[in-house]
Amino acid sequence: GANAAYLVWVERKGAARFQRRPGPMEVGPQGLLQPIADAIKLLTKQVLVPPTGDRTLFRLAPVFVMAPGLMCLATIPFSSAIGAIDFNLGLIMVFAFGSINVMAVMLGGWASRNKYAIISAARVVSQNVAYEIPMLLVVITMLMITGTMSLREIVDQQAGGFWKWNVLNLTANPLAPATFVIFFICMLAETNRAPFDMAEAESELVAGAFTEYAGMGFGVFFMAEYANILVGCSLATILFLGGWQSPIGIWSGLFWFLVKLYLLIFTVVWIRWTFPRTQFYKLLNLSWKILIPVSLLTLILTSAMLKLFRHL
Repeated sequence: GANAAYLVWVERKGAARFQRRPGPMEVGPQGLLQPIADAIKLLTKQVLVPPTGDRTLFRLAPVFVMAPGLMCLATIPFSSAIGAIDFNLGLIMVFAFGSINVMAVMLGGWASRNKYAIISAARVVSQNVAYEIPMLLVVITMLMITGTMSLREIVDQQAGGFWKWNVLNLTANPLAPATFVIFFICMLAETNRAPFDMAEAESELVAGAFTEYAGMGFGVFFMAEYANILVGCSLATILFLGGWQSPIGIWSGLFWFLVKLYLLIFTVVWIRWTFPRTQFYKLLNLSWKILIPVSLLTLILTSAMLKLFRHL
Protein backbone atom coordinates (compact mmCIF):
# COMPACT_ATOMS: atom_id res chain seq x y z
CA GLY A 1 0.00 0.00 0.00
CA ALA A 2 2.77 2.42 0.97
CA ASN A 3 4.65 1.49 -2.19
CA ALA A 4 1.55 2.20 -4.31
CA ALA A 5 1.07 5.56 -2.54
CA TYR A 6 4.68 6.53 -3.24
CA LEU A 7 4.34 5.59 -6.89
CA VAL A 8 1.98 8.60 -7.11
CA TRP A 9 4.95 10.73 -6.00
CA VAL A 10 7.22 8.94 -8.52
CA GLU A 11 4.64 9.61 -11.25
CA ARG A 12 4.34 13.30 -10.38
CA LYS A 13 8.09 13.79 -10.14
CA GLY A 14 8.62 11.82 -13.37
CA ALA A 15 5.99 13.88 -15.18
CA ALA A 16 7.60 17.08 -13.91
CA ARG A 17 11.07 16.05 -15.09
CA PHE A 18 9.77 15.14 -18.55
CA GLN A 19 8.07 18.54 -18.74
CA ARG A 20 11.12 20.41 -17.35
CA ARG A 21 9.53 21.60 -14.09
CA PRO A 22 10.24 20.70 -10.43
CA GLY A 23 6.93 18.95 -9.50
CA PRO A 24 5.76 18.71 -5.85
CA MET A 25 8.31 20.51 -3.63
CA GLU A 26 6.41 22.03 -0.70
CA VAL A 27 5.51 19.13 1.66
CA GLY A 28 8.73 17.58 2.95
CA PRO A 29 12.11 17.53 1.15
CA GLN A 30 11.52 17.21 -2.62
CA GLY A 31 7.81 16.82 -1.81
CA LEU A 32 8.40 13.38 -0.24
CA LEU A 33 5.52 13.78 2.23
CA GLN A 34 3.06 14.78 -0.50
CA PRO A 35 1.33 11.34 -0.70
CA ILE A 36 0.67 11.43 3.07
CA ALA A 37 -0.72 14.99 2.82
CA ASP A 38 -2.93 13.92 -0.12
CA ALA A 39 -4.22 10.89 1.83
CA ILE A 40 -5.10 13.04 4.88
CA LYS A 41 -6.87 15.56 2.64
CA LEU A 42 -8.89 12.84 0.86
CA LEU A 43 -9.80 11.14 4.15
CA THR A 44 -11.33 14.37 5.50
CA LYS A 45 -13.68 14.71 2.50
CA GLN A 46 -17.23 13.43 2.53
CA VAL A 47 -18.03 10.33 0.44
CA LEU A 48 -21.01 11.41 -1.65
CA VAL A 49 -23.24 8.88 -3.42
CA PRO A 50 -25.16 10.15 -6.49
CA PRO A 51 -28.88 10.35 -5.54
CA THR A 52 -29.94 8.27 -8.59
CA GLY A 53 -27.05 5.78 -8.32
CA ASP A 54 -26.89 2.36 -6.66
CA ARG A 55 -25.63 3.02 -3.11
CA THR A 56 -24.39 -0.50 -2.33
CA LEU A 57 -22.50 -1.09 -5.57
CA PHE A 58 -21.14 2.46 -5.55
CA ARG A 59 -19.55 1.86 -2.12
CA LEU A 60 -18.40 -1.68 -2.95
CA ALA A 61 -16.58 -0.79 -6.19
CA PRO A 62 -13.51 0.84 -4.50
CA VAL A 63 -13.17 -2.21 -2.21
CA PHE A 64 -13.36 -4.58 -5.19
CA VAL A 65 -10.77 -2.56 -7.10
CA MET A 66 -8.19 -2.50 -4.30
CA ALA A 67 -8.47 -6.04 -2.91
CA PRO A 68 -7.26 -7.97 -6.03
CA GLY A 69 -4.04 -5.93 -6.28
CA LEU A 70 -3.17 -6.65 -2.64
CA MET A 71 -4.05 -10.37 -3.03
CA CYS A 72 -1.80 -10.63 -6.11
CA LEU A 73 1.08 -8.91 -4.27
CA ALA A 74 0.83 -11.59 -1.56
CA THR A 75 1.75 -14.32 -4.07
CA ILE A 76 4.76 -12.52 -5.58
CA PRO A 77 8.19 -13.71 -4.37
CA PHE A 78 10.53 -10.69 -4.15
CA SER A 79 13.57 -12.87 -3.39
CA SER A 80 14.30 -16.49 -2.45
CA ALA A 81 13.44 -15.60 1.18
CA ILE A 82 10.83 -12.80 0.83
CA GLY A 83 7.28 -13.63 -0.27
CA ALA A 84 4.01 -13.84 1.67
CA ILE A 85 2.49 -16.98 0.09
CA ASP A 86 4.50 -19.63 -1.74
CA PHE A 87 2.39 -22.19 -3.55
CA ASN A 88 2.60 -23.96 -6.87
CA LEU A 89 -0.28 -22.14 -8.63
CA GLY A 90 0.89 -18.55 -8.03
CA LEU A 91 0.55 -17.57 -11.69
CA ILE A 92 -3.09 -18.73 -11.91
CA MET A 93 -3.92 -16.85 -8.70
CA VAL A 94 -2.51 -13.58 -10.09
CA PHE A 95 -4.64 -13.84 -13.25
CA ALA A 96 -7.75 -15.01 -11.36
CA PHE A 97 -7.66 -11.99 -9.04
CA GLY A 98 -6.49 -9.66 -11.81
CA SER A 99 -9.75 -10.12 -13.72
CA ILE A 100 -11.80 -8.80 -10.74
CA ASN A 101 -10.26 -5.37 -11.29
CA VAL A 102 -12.21 -4.93 -14.55
CA MET A 103 -15.47 -5.83 -12.83
CA ALA A 104 -14.77 -3.25 -10.11
CA VAL A 105 -14.23 -0.36 -12.55
CA MET A 106 -17.33 -1.47 -14.47
CA LEU A 107 -19.36 -1.59 -11.23
CA GLY A 108 -18.14 1.88 -10.24
CA GLY A 109 -19.20 3.32 -13.59
CA TRP A 110 -22.52 1.45 -13.67
CA ALA A 111 -23.48 2.32 -10.07
CA SER A 112 -22.75 6.05 -10.69
CA ARG A 113 -25.59 6.27 -13.22
CA ASN A 114 -23.68 8.94 -15.07
CA LYS A 115 -23.47 8.99 -18.89
CA TYR A 116 -19.70 9.51 -18.94
CA ALA A 117 -19.11 6.82 -16.33
CA ILE A 118 -21.25 4.26 -18.19
CA ILE A 119 -19.49 4.95 -21.50
CA SER A 120 -16.18 4.51 -19.67
CA ALA A 121 -17.35 1.24 -18.05
CA ALA A 122 -18.24 -0.17 -21.48
CA ARG A 123 -14.83 0.86 -22.82
CA VAL A 124 -13.00 -0.73 -19.88
CA VAL A 125 -14.71 -4.08 -20.43
CA SER A 126 -14.03 -4.20 -24.19
CA GLN A 127 -10.43 -3.05 -23.66
CA ASN A 128 -9.67 -5.63 -20.99
CA VAL A 129 -11.32 -8.48 -22.91
CA ALA A 130 -9.21 -7.54 -25.96
CA TYR A 131 -5.91 -7.35 -24.08
CA GLU A 132 -6.38 -10.31 -21.73
CA ILE A 133 -6.29 -12.70 -24.74
CA PRO A 134 -2.76 -11.86 -26.03
CA MET A 135 -1.51 -11.59 -22.44
CA LEU A 136 -2.76 -15.08 -21.57
CA LEU A 137 -1.40 -16.48 -24.86
CA VAL A 138 2.01 -15.07 -23.95
CA VAL A 139 1.75 -16.54 -20.44
CA ILE A 140 0.78 -19.96 -21.88
CA THR A 141 3.90 -19.73 -24.09
CA MET A 142 5.99 -19.08 -20.98
CA LEU A 143 4.32 -21.99 -19.16
CA MET A 144 5.22 -24.33 -22.01
CA ILE A 145 8.88 -23.30 -21.70
CA THR A 146 9.08 -23.38 -17.90
CA GLY A 147 6.67 -26.27 -17.26
CA THR A 148 5.51 -24.82 -13.92
CA MET A 149 3.02 -22.31 -12.50
CA SER A 150 5.07 -21.66 -9.37
CA LEU A 151 6.55 -18.14 -9.60
CA ARG A 152 9.49 -19.20 -7.43
CA GLU A 153 10.36 -22.11 -9.74
CA ILE A 154 10.09 -19.89 -12.83
CA VAL A 155 12.72 -17.57 -11.31
CA ASP A 156 14.96 -20.47 -10.20
CA GLN A 157 15.05 -21.76 -13.80
CA GLN A 158 16.51 -18.42 -14.95
CA ALA A 159 19.59 -18.57 -12.68
CA GLY A 160 23.09 -18.23 -14.12
CA GLY A 161 23.29 -14.86 -15.89
CA PHE A 162 21.13 -12.66 -18.13
CA TRP A 163 21.52 -15.04 -21.11
CA LYS A 164 19.37 -17.54 -19.17
CA TRP A 165 16.49 -15.08 -18.70
CA ASN A 166 13.28 -15.89 -20.61
CA VAL A 167 13.42 -12.59 -22.49
CA LEU A 168 16.56 -13.93 -24.26
CA ASN A 169 15.64 -17.64 -24.34
CA LEU A 170 15.69 -17.85 -28.15
CA THR A 171 16.17 -21.63 -28.34
CA ALA A 172 12.71 -22.37 -26.93
CA ASN A 173 11.02 -19.21 -28.24
CA PRO A 174 12.68 -17.48 -31.24
CA LEU A 175 10.42 -14.45 -30.71
CA ALA A 176 11.20 -14.15 -26.96
CA PRO A 177 11.91 -10.36 -26.94
CA ALA A 178 8.69 -9.76 -28.93
CA THR A 179 6.81 -11.88 -26.36
CA PHE A 180 8.10 -9.61 -23.60
CA VAL A 181 7.03 -6.48 -25.53
CA ILE A 182 3.52 -7.94 -26.07
CA PHE A 183 3.27 -8.76 -22.35
CA PHE A 184 4.37 -5.22 -21.44
CA ILE A 185 1.88 -3.56 -23.85
CA CYS A 186 -0.94 -5.77 -22.53
CA MET A 187 0.06 -4.92 -18.97
CA LEU A 188 -0.26 -1.20 -19.79
CA ALA A 189 -3.70 -1.79 -21.31
CA GLU A 190 -4.84 -4.05 -18.44
CA THR A 191 -3.86 -1.46 -15.82
CA ASN A 192 -5.56 1.29 -17.86
CA ARG A 193 -2.37 3.29 -18.27
CA ALA A 194 -1.66 5.89 -20.97
CA PRO A 195 -1.64 5.66 -23.95
CA PHE A 196 -4.50 3.22 -23.23
CA ASP A 197 -6.24 5.05 -20.36
CA MET A 198 -9.69 4.95 -21.95
CA ALA A 199 -11.27 4.52 -18.51
CA GLU A 200 -10.15 7.96 -17.38
CA ALA A 201 -10.00 9.83 -20.70
CA GLU A 202 -10.37 13.16 -18.88
CA SER A 203 -10.23 15.08 -22.17
CA GLU A 204 -13.51 13.53 -23.38
CA LEU A 205 -15.07 11.66 -20.43
CA VAL A 206 -14.39 13.97 -17.42
CA ALA A 207 -12.44 11.25 -15.48
CA GLY A 208 -14.60 8.44 -16.89
CA ALA A 209 -15.68 5.71 -14.47
CA PHE A 210 -14.57 7.83 -11.50
CA THR A 211 -16.55 10.98 -12.40
CA GLU A 212 -18.93 10.71 -9.42
CA TYR A 213 -16.32 9.60 -6.87
CA ALA A 214 -15.00 12.10 -4.33
CA GLY A 215 -12.67 11.90 -1.34
CA MET A 216 -11.22 8.54 -0.43
CA GLY A 217 -13.47 6.68 -2.90
CA PHE A 218 -11.52 8.37 -5.70
CA GLY A 219 -8.28 7.92 -3.74
CA VAL A 220 -8.74 4.14 -3.55
CA PHE A 221 -9.29 3.88 -7.34
CA PHE A 222 -6.11 5.91 -7.80
CA MET A 223 -4.13 3.71 -5.39
CA ALA A 224 -5.44 0.53 -7.04
CA GLU A 225 -4.03 1.67 -10.39
CA TYR A 226 -0.55 1.88 -8.87
CA ALA A 227 -0.95 -1.40 -6.98
CA ASN A 228 -1.81 -3.05 -10.31
CA ILE A 229 1.22 -1.47 -11.99
CA LEU A 230 3.33 -2.92 -9.18
CA VAL A 231 1.82 -6.39 -9.74
CA GLY A 232 2.18 -6.16 -13.54
CA CYS A 233 5.82 -5.04 -13.42
CA SER A 234 6.65 -7.66 -10.76
CA LEU A 235 5.12 -10.36 -12.97
CA ALA A 236 7.09 -9.13 -16.00
CA THR A 237 10.27 -9.23 -13.86
CA ILE A 238 9.55 -12.80 -12.72
CA LEU A 239 8.43 -14.23 -16.08
CA PHE A 240 10.97 -12.56 -18.34
CA LEU A 241 13.78 -10.82 -16.46
CA GLY A 242 14.83 -13.55 -14.01
CA GLY A 243 13.21 -12.10 -10.87
CA TRP A 244 15.85 -11.75 -8.16
CA GLN A 245 18.55 -13.48 -10.27
CA SER A 246 21.67 -11.41 -10.92
CA PRO A 247 22.52 -10.61 -14.59
CA ILE A 248 26.11 -11.77 -13.97
CA GLY A 249 25.15 -15.02 -12.24
CA ILE A 250 26.42 -14.12 -8.74
CA TRP A 251 25.11 -12.00 -5.79
CA SER A 252 21.46 -12.53 -6.69
CA GLY A 253 18.86 -11.20 -4.24
CA LEU A 254 16.18 -8.61 -3.46
CA PHE A 255 18.34 -5.75 -4.79
CA TRP A 256 18.18 -7.07 -8.38
CA PHE A 257 14.43 -7.65 -8.20
CA LEU A 258 13.87 -4.05 -7.07
CA VAL A 259 16.23 -2.64 -9.73
CA LYS A 260 14.33 -4.46 -12.52
CA LEU A 261 10.94 -3.63 -10.98
CA TYR A 262 11.63 0.10 -10.70
CA LEU A 263 13.18 0.29 -14.17
CA LEU A 264 9.94 -1.17 -15.55
CA ILE A 265 7.85 1.22 -13.43
CA PHE A 266 9.96 4.14 -14.69
CA THR A 267 9.29 2.94 -18.27
CA VAL A 268 5.54 2.89 -17.54
CA VAL A 269 5.71 6.52 -16.34
CA TRP A 270 7.99 7.46 -19.25
CA ILE A 271 5.50 6.02 -21.78
CA ARG A 272 2.61 7.88 -20.16
CA TRP A 273 4.25 11.28 -20.49
CA THR A 274 5.66 10.64 -23.96
CA PHE A 275 2.75 9.29 -26.00
CA PRO A 276 -0.68 10.85 -26.53
CA ARG A 277 -3.82 8.81 -25.76
CA THR A 278 -4.85 6.57 -28.67
CA GLN A 279 -8.25 6.57 -30.29
CA PHE A 280 -10.47 3.78 -28.94
CA TYR A 281 -10.84 1.93 -32.26
CA LYS A 282 -7.08 1.98 -32.85
CA LEU A 283 -6.62 0.59 -29.35
CA LEU A 284 -8.86 -2.41 -30.09
CA ASN A 285 -7.38 -2.91 -33.57
CA LEU A 286 -3.88 -3.07 -32.07
CA SER A 287 -4.97 -6.04 -29.97
CA TRP A 288 -7.22 -7.94 -32.40
CA LYS A 289 -5.19 -7.35 -35.59
CA ILE A 290 -1.59 -7.29 -34.32
CA LEU A 291 -1.02 -8.58 -30.80
CA ILE A 292 -3.32 -11.62 -30.89
CA PRO A 293 -1.96 -12.95 -34.25
CA VAL A 294 1.66 -12.39 -33.13
CA SER A 295 1.12 -14.02 -29.73
CA LEU A 296 -0.58 -16.98 -31.44
CA LEU A 297 2.42 -17.24 -33.76
CA THR A 298 4.83 -17.28 -30.79
CA LEU A 299 2.72 -20.01 -29.16
CA ILE A 300 2.84 -22.20 -32.30
CA LEU A 301 6.56 -21.52 -32.83
CA THR A 302 7.38 -22.40 -29.22
CA SER A 303 5.34 -25.62 -29.46
CA ALA A 304 7.23 -26.56 -32.65
CA MET A 305 10.66 -25.72 -31.14
CA LEU A 306 9.98 -27.68 -27.95
CA LYS A 307 8.78 -30.70 -29.96
CA LEU A 308 11.78 -30.47 -32.28
CA PHE A 309 14.40 -30.19 -29.50
CA ARG A 310 12.74 -32.96 -27.52
CA HIS A 311 13.17 -35.34 -30.47
CA LEU A 312 16.72 -34.22 -31.10
